[in-house]
Amino acid sequence: MTAQAEAGTGTDPHPTPGTGTDPHPTPGTGTDTGPAPDAAPDPGAPADPGTGRTAILRAARRAFALRPYAEVTLRGIAADAGVSASLIVKRFGSKEQLFAAVADFGPAADALFGAPLPELGRHLVRTLVGQRRAQQGDPLLRVVFSLGISDERSLLRDRFQEQITGRLTALLTGPDAALRAELIAAQLIGLGATLSIHRDGAAAQAPPERLADLYAPALQRLLEA
Repeated sequence: MTAQAEAGTGTDPHPTPGTGTDPHPTPGTGTDTGPAPDAAPDPGAPADPGTGRTAILRAARRAFALRPYAEVTLRGIAADAGVSASLIVKRFGSKEQLFAAVADFGPAADALFGAPLPELGRHLVRTLVGQRRAQQGDPLLRVVFSLGISDERSLLRDRFQEQITGRLTALLTGPDAALRAELIAAQLIGLGATLSIHRDGAAAQAPPERLADLYAPALQRLLEA
């Protein structure tokens, strides 16, 4: 599995623009209509049986990372995910709503920050590694593929800053909370990137508890500084 695939951004075999049925709306315009999704999309959740949710989100992450927003089509995403475009509409409603699900780091934040501050360093490592192995994708790494982007995909950066860095800042006490939160986010992204690069390496084979033994102390110092 490549680093891009682990981040949900592997090569999309359907790069030709204009092949989808949606009219390529700009987020917020509401021009790509469709039925509302059954529930708020959760990009970190495993697929419901028979829905193809995880495959759709993984394919959407690849498509939005590799091509301008206007060139991404529901038909191309569907072909990559192995589902029909109508299923995407049924589950997510529109391209705009699908992109909003891709850009949502809220479920990842809920999982990552679900421990008391004195235990949070170890919890962060165990949770990130556990999600990567269970879902075959990193919960945070897709933000890297929005760097230097000025189109709608910049929403990934905005959401990351709000839902990950901003939320972490609010959890911290003491001086330099915002700076410490950014450094913790950097370490989590770095851990994900390293596991993707060395996908068959020692870290990929190590138990999450052992990774936490070695990596969590540095996180905990920033959490409690």
